[in-house]
Amino acid sequence: MNDDMTRRVVAEFFGTFWLVFGGCGSALLSAAFPELGIGFLGVAFAFGLTVLSMAYAVGHISGGHFNPAVTLGLWAAGRSANVHVLPYIVAQTLGAIAAAATLYVIFTGKAGAEVGGFASNGYGALSPGKYSLEASFLIEALTTFFFLFIIIGTTSKGAATGFAGIPIGLALVLIHLISIPVTNTSVNPARSTGPAIIAGGQYLGQLWLFWLAPILGALVAGALTRWLHADTKIDTTTVVEERRVP
Repeated sequence: MNDDMTRRVVAEFFGTFWLVFGGCGSALLSAAFPELGIGFLGVAFAFGLTVLSMAYAVGHISGGHFNPAVTLGLWAAGRSANVHVLPYIVAQTLGAIAAAATLYVIFTGKAGAEVGGFASNGYGALSPGKYSLEASFLIEALTTFFFLFIIIGTTSKGAATGFAGIPIGLALVLIHLISIPVTNTSVNPARSTGPAIIAGGQYLGQLWLFWLAPILGALVAGALTRWLHADTKIDTTTVVEERRVP
């Protein structure tokens, strides 16, 4: 692995670590105390802020994906090189697992702490609102589709230069406000994998949906936006991949 690729995968590792640590950490450590008042709104903003902050911290190094679905969606759009796809996904997944393990050590530092679902995603009996598999699949695929649609649009020629991280972060906030009651919000297979490993059991058994649905939505968005933005070029001053791949 050359120095450029090493820097990229390290950036993706820490970016995804921060996303899971900040987003899931807010749910596990802060939202558990009603008197703090952060609730769903606070958790939604926590996820959005993790992406916003890391997009500007390391987006210029790796493109700031922090999500296997984003990497594959950008690949489908012709904006991520083939050689980056597998290393990015591995780094993102390992970052999410490391963050979940770190949260487990902190979370269980409180007497009587019960792991439970550990901010995992789920459908049916494991859905916060007891939504069906079909409803959960649809919302994960659809919200990921629009997430990629926004990412690619805001990093295309003609978009506000240097500000892509803001609508991308806010889009993730909105996605969480919509879908937390349904699936506890994934739109990110790595984010789902870390907590599911800690929670185990049924959560691991349902993990397949939170890989398949987001990736499907991302691939469709990538293919559509490749056509939609066919005459535009990536804004090289913004986050999320730095060149169009032939």
